Amino acid sequence: MKKNKAVFLDRDGTIVAHIPYLNSPRQLKLLPHAVEGIRLFKEHGYLVIVVTNQSGIARGYFDEESLMQIHDKLKKILTQEKAEVDDIYYCPHYAEGIVEQYKVHCECRKPRPKMLFDAAKQYNIDLSQSIMIGDSQVDVLVGKEAGCKSIFIRDANQVSNGGLHFGADYVVKDLLEAALLVIEKKK
Repeated sequence: MKKNKAVFLDRDGTIVAHIPYLNSPRQLKLLPHAVEGIRLFKEHGYLVIVVTNQSGIARGYFDEESLMQIHDKLKKILTQEKAEVDDIYYCPHYAEGIVEQYKVHCECRKPRPKMLFDAAKQYNIDLSQSIMIGDSQVDVLVGKEAGCKSIFIRDANQVSNGGLHFGADYVVKDLLEAALLVIEKKK
């Protein structure tokens, strides 16, 4: 059976505006060109899977029900824009958290690759033909750890980070630039 290729996307700072411990669907704001980038990946046969650390659950800032409401709204918005994601994986854990059941050292918190490995198993994904895209060092590292290419989205509003891109294969300004780059490289 032919394996699928996927693009794994961080959520905050990659698809939606980074709001520390985003805890309500009302706070969701898509980043410019996120929809177009996701749509382009889908048009070119990629599964689109979100992988996100959500330590706010372990820290007691919000619960899993609130996170589900946020993700339901995100999926609804993206579906309306014809830029559906295939799945969303999240890690609620944080070893220094205050909510006992989530206060653990886990294997799913990025940069550990369990979320990508779980998705690869569930969706028959060839990780060597897949890409991890995000706006932080842990996103780049998890992609490398899982055997994917990695793309770092630099924050245009940030002061230069001194050229640090954490060993990413590519550096772009947004998801659309990432999609265009990947599709051009596949030609």
